[in-house]
Formats: sequence, structure tokens, C-alpha cells
Amino acid sequence: MKHKFTLQEKEAKLRLSVLNGAAAPNRQCVEEETPRSLDDRLRQVLNLLRNPQRPSTNMLFFIMYDISDNKVRCLVAKYLIRKGCTRVQRSVFLADRPLAVFEQIRNDLAEVQAAYENEDSIFVIPVPDSTLSSMRVIGRNVDVDLITGTKNTVFV
Repeated sequence: MKHKFTLQEKEAKLRLSVLNGAAAPNRQCVEEETPRSLDDRLRQVLNLLRNPQRPSTNMLFFIMYDISDNKVRCLVAKYLIRKGCTRVQRSVFLADRPLAVFEQIRNDLAEVQAAYENEDSIFVIPVPDSTLSSMRVIGRNVDVDLITGTKNTVFV
């Protein structure tokens, strides 16, 4: 059986390889999920709010990062997917997780950030439900009101 490394074990290996000047691997990050259309991603995000079984102890939060190292960026993306986060864009994830998971993600990402010398940034931002439901998408013709069910129709 193959040993599954924890984020801390991966981070320790990463620290050794990055700090010792190891060359970056000559391969691209393998995505763990197939890219979906913007409409599909919006539906998935907005369904988080409509879920009647959504635990009241969960919190919504965004994770956004600007990480220059491919290896670290791939490690973080795979970690967030395993933790149940929804990829909204390449470097933007949305999660609806219990407070304990939020704290664990925040602490683990802080450890990764501190593992090597960099000028990268990682944002973990709690978002109130009302703020997310009032979201508007700019840059593409997507009718978020229709998806959220907030659009009113008047028949004449």
C-alpha cells in the first residue's frame, strides 16, 4: 500500500528541495479535476447556499493565492481539493466547511508559506452567506440572478 503523505510531510520535503536549490521538475501540474464551464462553476457555488442540509456550523470562505513556484502551487491546489474546496478559478477556491477545517486549512497554508523564502501571497477570507448570494460576475454574459432564483419576471 502506498504511503499517503500529510501536508506537513510534503511541506518538509518541499522545504528540503526548495531550500537546497533543487531544480524544478520538468512537468506541468496535473489537474485533479476537469475544467468546467463558468456556468457550471457558478451553479456549484450557488448550490452551496441553497443546500437545505447545510450545517449551521459551517462557514463559507474563499482561498486565493499567487504562488510563483509550480511545485508549491500544485501542492496547494491538490490539498484544497482534498479538503473539499470548490475551484472557482485557477487560483481561487470556495469552501463551505466546519470552523475546525477552516482553521486547519489556514494553519497548514501558513506553514507552507513559511517553509521557503518567497514573495507569494495566500488569502483565506471568510464570506457571509448574504455577501456570496449578492455576488455579480463581470466579464462574461452570465445571468447570476437567474441561477440564484432572485430575478423577478413580470408578465404583461
